[in-house]
Amino acid sequence: MTHGTNKIDETDALIARLAQETRPLRPLANPVRRGFVWGVFALFFGALMVWAIGPRPDLPERLTDARFLLEQGAALATGLAAAVAALALTVPGAPPLLRVLPIAPGAVWIGTLSLGCLRDWWQFGAQGLRITPDPACFVYIALIGSLPALVLFGMVRRGAPLSPRWTLLLGALAAAGFGNFALRFFHMQDAALMVLVWQVGSVALLACVAGLCGRRLFAWPVRTA
Repeated sequence: MTHGTNKIDETDALIARLAQETRPLRPLANPVRRGFVWGVFALFFGALMVWAIGPRPDLPERLTDARFLLEQGAALATGLAAAVAALALTVPGAPPLLRVLPIAPGAVWIGTLSLGCLRDWWQFGAQGLRITPDPACFVYIALIGSLPALVLFGMVRRGAPLSPRWTLLLGALAAAGFGNFALRFFHMQDAALMVLVWQVGSVALLACVAGLCGRRLFAWPVRTA
């Protein structure tokens, strides 16, 4: 009986010690707020890259072009929505529908570029739909999105990425989307089909490759693929 009593006393003492030594954890801020904070950082970094490379000479004219502004706004909204979704998915119990949060702005982005393809075809014929190699798009998007991607990766790691593939895919989509947003302030390519293939294509490729690496980079129990 004494032995059993000693065990109970030891257990109570351990619980009391743990209760005294345990420090309360500060909950993570709202994913929307964290996403916007990350977005400000990504925009600042992108602005530095544009300044370092040099803005395109026709930038003042582009900033008065409604088509250019709509495409840029949609790209920015897609990246921001993807960042918020990635951060939200690290909160246990987050609605799975958050995975599709970037679809609406992404559809606007692709839709405006598709309409631009039709407009180019109407104005210039087959010449307006010509595709030429432009691998620099991929390089610049990856470069500009690299530091924001690392920062977002660290922010995601503070939560519980239970859906690692989707979380990393959305995070890469966010970083690459911001990279593409900054790219167009110094890259002179404005043909809609070229932007759709080389720039949006680069963003999609980076996101998909990152998504495939999700399970390797996040050592959390996988809820869904």
